[in-house]
Amino acid sequence: MVTFDTFRKMALSFPEATEEPHFEKTSFRVQKKIFATYDEKNKRACIKLSEIDQDVFCSTDRTIIYPIPNKWGRQGWTFIEMKKVHKDLFADALRTAYCEVAPTKLAEQVRQNN
Repeated sequence: MVTFDTFRKMALSFPEATEEPHFEKTSFRVQKKIFATYDEKNKRACIKLSEIDQDVFCSTDRTIIYPIPNKWGRQGWTFIEMKKVHKDLFADALRTAYCEVAPTKLAEQVRQNN
């Protein structure tokens, strides 16, 4: 299980990451582009992955991490059940989402520090 406080700390640890409201959710962005959101009501994160990364992460357990079941899911948007996910898996998925959205220079900083 990953708490929202842990999620927030992880997300804001990335270079130039910001926290902003997004409708009824909390979003985490890099240079105004969303890489993750949090739905407090459903205790669920949503992250942006490439198609390949989405397939890889979802293959671990589709009750924990799975594509959004609509056109957004086909674009890489992926749900993560925060009550079920292991911290290490979540950290890896969140880092991957950040690197998917961030400019190359910022993504490279994160990859080098991993």
